[in-house]
Amino acid sequence: MTETSLVGPSLADFEGARNIVSRVAEVTPMETARFLSDILGSPVLLKCENLQRTGSYKIRGAYNRLARLSDEEKARGVVAASAGNHAQGVAFAARELGIKATIFMPVGVPQPKLAATRGYGADIVLRGTTVEEPLRAAAEFSEKTGAVLIPPFDHMDVVTGQGTLGLEMLEQVSDVDTFIVPIGGGGLISGVASVVKQRAALEGRTVRVIGVQASNAAPYPISLQNGYITAVTTLPTIADGINVSKPGVLNFAMISEFVDEVITVDDDLIARALLLLLERAKLVVEPAGAVGVAAILAGLVTDAGKTVVVLSGGNIDPMMMERVISHGLAASERYLKLRIPLPDRPGQLARTAALVAEANANVVEVLHTRHSDGMQISQVVLELHIETRGPEHAQEVLTRLRDEGYEPRVDF
Repeated sequence: MTETSLVGPSLADFEGARNIVSRVAEVTPMETARFLSDILGSPVLLKCENLQRTGSYKIRGAYNRLARLSDEEKARGVVAASAGNHAQGVAFAARELGIKATIFMPVGVPQPKLAATRGYGADIVLRGTTVEEPLRAAAEFSEKTGAVLIPPFDHMDVVTGQGTLGLEMLEQVSDVDTFIVPIGGGGLISGVASVVKQRAALEGRTVRVIGVQASNAAPYPISLQNGYITAVTTLPTIADGINVSKPGVLNFAMISEFVDEVITVDDDLIARALLLLLERAKLVVEPAGAVGVAAILAGLVTDAGKTVVVLSGGNIDPMMMERVISHGLAASERYLKLRIPLPDRPGQLARTAALVAEANANVVEVLHTRHSDGMQISQVVLELHIETRGPEHAQEVLTRLRDEGYEPRVDF
């Protein structure tokens, strides 16, 4: 790799950005995760950017971009569009640098993210119900007022700022073999991958960089396969922080050069990962920040050697947290929702509950109804919500019921 053939920033560029970003960004912890090491079969560490100021790595790129504006550009103010982490990063950076910031956000943005962004002093404009509408509104605002538009990922200064995370990780653990990084538009992984690959080349060693996208919003696998930027139609995902339909231009070029593999994980796996991080690592991580852990749980990463997983953010709405925990418990078969057809005669409810109790499971909710599709006139349906200790215990409960002649159906 030569300087003339290098795609994107040089190591010197990243090191220069580090001097700027260090004015505001914390050095976040690198935590050992033995519970993940046991699954992967090699050491795993967690880079906890969920503990960063503003709750995510986004402050790095936002501050680096705003700090490099000219005095004339700063006087015009800045504008951005975001449903969360980018908004908070730009608002915080603008406050620190004395720049007026206007942030366009969708109408349904979670209240904690809205309150945090407003708390950093930005003017908030709610527009539309998807991220695309605020993006268009922000671009129009920039053209009308002259405010500088701050993109979330597709800009050299933003990528260079995000890449300072790579420098920080190498300082904390120098002998990493594999980095696993979430991908939305690609700002974080393009910066991190460029840093670690350039440093490895200087040291005569190899490192592997794996990107992870949510399967319902994954433009990178198809774009890399095609060899050109390809937009996809996204579907709803709990990983809203990486719900992007199209790669960034600069990011795609850098990821094509520096990233070894991009894999996808579904919402069930993401929910399980978030729950596992909460229980075992005592870390609150937003769904988008947990996709790397989900990839390990799914067995999608192998032969990894010493591995660092980036937890990119921790900004999760409490209402979303409640839903994700419930989803994670169900995906881990620690919370079963059963529908059981029963003869409509006395004693059946008590007998069914006794069988569940004999299997040492806990019934937390019961619905007993004569009104359900597909029932015979002499039947009722019992809906049980049951807490179990995991898949083996769940199967024990189901087996106990089936051995007694019942036909439980698991609903998700």
